[in-house]
Amino acid sequence: MQELTRLRDQITIWQKLSTQISDVLELAQLGDEELVAEIDLEIERLKVAVHRLEFETLFADEYDAENCLLAIHAGAGGTEAQDWAEMLERMFLRWADSHQFVVDILEYTSGDEAGLKSCLMLVKGDYVYGRLKSERGVHRLVRISPYDSSSRRHTSFAKVEVWPDVAGDIEIEIDEKDLRIDRFKASGAGGQHVQKNETAVRITHIPTGIVVSCQNQRSLTQNKEVAMGVLKAQLFDLERRKQEEELAALKGENVDAGWGSQIRSYVLHPYKMVKDHRTNYEVGNPDRVLDGGLDDFMEAYLKYRVGEPVE
Repeated sequence: MQELTRLRDQITIWQKLSTQISDVLELAQLGDEELVAEIDLEIERLKVAVHRLEFETLFADEYDAENCLLAIHAGAGGTEAQDWAEMLERMFLRWADSHQFVVDILEYTSGDEAGLKSCLMLVKGDYVYGRLKSERGVHRLVRISPYDSSSRRHTSFAKVEVWPDVAGDIEIEIDEKDLRIDRFKASGAGGQHVQKNETAVRITHIPTGIVVSCQNQRSLTQNKEVAMGVLKAQLFDLERRKQEEELAALKGENVDAGWGSQIRSYVLHPYKMVKDHRTNYEVGNPDRVLDGGLDDFMEAYLKYRVGEPVE
């Protein structure tokens, strides 16, 4: 039913656009000079709509339409790296808000002095995974540290992981013997709202070493259920990427097997720039990017994936 609704909505969009184009052509054929301003305005609106639809044609992977699980992990470097991880969290929250996507924070571990050590969020909306898969990898920040009394330049790293939220659509059997389940007291960001009971859950999948946590639900049972869903999504994505890598190796293609390489640099000093190292797409306004302006980078990555030129 979800797929049916999605396809019906797509058809409606194209039908509406076709009608709008016909209306503008009819107005233009009237030859009335008083309608020129109105026609120009409609043409600009149509350009925006067509560009959006062109962008959506880049979602070619099977799971691009799914919701997305996104995790952020601070790299080595203590407070500096943890602050950078929190800046990335804010960036993704601002981006999601600009598209009216819904975000649930499933797990949040605060930094020792500032920022965060790790967080896990579920982003819900149309083609969210297709957009956010461009963010998987290591993000690098270069700036004058606000935590350095000598005002020296620091480089910080944080890792972003993404998975399609497909736990409800797939069958994955997990042996209970392969799991280690730990309970702990949940707390909100900054150590607030500490619960008296051990309702938070941390699940370790021993064969793969995958660790997932959930603490935002009201009960231990609910947190365990959500955490198991996240684990299934990660195991599914791990197997899917392994198969893709094996197929690519048979074809003789170059494979980025680690997904851990540095994908993007955000430079705030001595100059201002954000550059994606896969597509070479760059902008000179990092403040706009850190405020959620990620769409151009996502589009450049999707074009790069399908072999289209990146402007």
